[in-house]
Amino acid sequence: MTRMTIRLDNVGIAVRDLDATIAFFTDLGLTVIGRDTVSGEWTDTAVGLDGNHARIAMLQTPDGHGRLELFEYIHPDAIETAPTQPNEIGMHRVAFAVDDIDAALEIAARHGCHPLRGVATYRDLYRLSYVRGPSGIIVMLAQELQKA
Repeated sequence: MTRMTIRLDNVGIAVRDLDATIAFFTDLGLTVIGRDTVSGEWTDTAVGLDGNHARIAMLQTPDGHGRLELFEYIHPDAIETAPTQPNEIGMHRVAFAVDDIDAALEIAARHGCHPLRGVATYRDLYRLSYVRGPSGIIVMLAQELQKA
């Protein structure tokens, strides 16, 4: 059997306010590589929603490997949910390696985004924190303390 090629392309996140969310992630160091407004039969089919209409933005990490696709629904209306908790089943966070977690937390705070509890140290290898980002997104920030 021939093995197909697969790679992670991006993580998609629905947000309340596209511009505010872009500001948060670009301040952390990501770059907007594209913006668009999408609608039509192809989006209805791909996403599985009739009348799908959204503003979207694709952001990329400085290393060129990680991407986030952010989308703000115009139609149908976005559905508000309770903020995700770290122990809920399903996708619930996006993680970023940073070289200075204190600086990253200062940037997050300027956007009104703060750690769920604080900064922890894992086995003297990482300092890390879960931050409640825009639209309730959980963003894990991790600073490597030593190379393995």
